[in-house]
Amino acid sequence: MIFSIPNVLTMSRIVVIPAIIALLFFDGAIVRWTAFGLYATACVTDFFDGYAARQMGQVSRLGRFLDPIADKLLVASIILMLAARGDLTGVDVLPGLVILVREITVSGLREFLAELRVGVPVSGLAKWKTTIQMLALGFLVVGEASPEAIPSVMIGLVLIWIAAILTLVTGFDYLRAGLRHMVQDSPAE
Repeated sequence: MIFSIPNVLTMSRIVVIPAIIALLFFDGAIVRWTAFGLYATACVTDFFDGYAARQMGQVSRLGRFLDPIADKLLVASIILMLAARGDLTGVDVLPGLVILVREITVSGLREFLAELRVGVPVSGLAKWKTTIQMLALGFLVVGEASPEAIPSVMIGLVLIWIAAILTLVTGFDYLRAGLRHMVQDSPAE
């Protein structure tokens, strides 16, 4: 089951990260579009790995473990690289920071709740957040390499701010749901 199609799709998302990051160390339209192509492919696998797992009856523990890690590694790597390159500067670093802080917080919350055997389902709004976030990062990866008629940088910045706002809302929803379980009295250790 390790090398099932869904798991291979998830692992491919992790494997492609170093290539995207390496490309972003260089300038030029071809490099930016190649990085975008790899990033877009990784984003598509994010949809298809879960879909394939459910359709093929191959939902696995490994897949449930790797999928959120692959997502967070991809997003964090791109955000950090965009900031390092100067594509996210000044106040525009804040939405990236909000996204990273939420991802870490929700991961910790999910880990804590898993110990209590409490699941935290992904909300519809969180799926929209992820979609907008993916689009934002895609536009920012392309950056100035886009055709003049498409203001990729501006579109990416607007979308990343929208994603950050949705990130705050969904993060708060998850935290509020988790707090109910955190504040319950536990037996003395």
